[in-house]
Amino acid sequence: MSDTESNRPAGAGGQGPGAPDFDSLTRDIADVPAVEVITTVAVHLMSSAAVNLGLSEDGEQHRDLDEARKLIHSLAGLVTASATEIGTYHAAPLRDGLKSLQLAFREASAVPDEPGQGPGEKFTGPVFS
Repeated sequence: MSDTESNRPAGAGGQGPGAPDFDSLTRDIADVPAVEVITTVAVHLMSSAAVNLGLSEDGEQHRDLDEARKLIHSLAGLVTASATEIGTYHAAPLRDGLKSLQLAFREASAVPDEPGQGPGEKFTGPVFS
């Protein structure tokens, strides 16, 4: 047995019944186009931000504006930075969703941020309804 094999956790590399084959999993990830990875991450950020804004079924129970601010800011950076790479077809709905979250944040805040100071507005510019 080689050093690399002896350092693998049990079941790594497809050894043993029901163990995942990490080599093939890595190849599967490599086959996913970047646009799919970017849009999937963006959708996860949007969903999490919406929950933290209290927009889910249980609403107020999960509301955390500090967490929502971080998620919206990160989403804005991702959407802005990747827009030219993923093209208008994919970027436009992400921008729409981002703007909706930014407006929802402004409405949910007891003391709304000044225009241009809200979450993600560093990247998108001021958001108005």
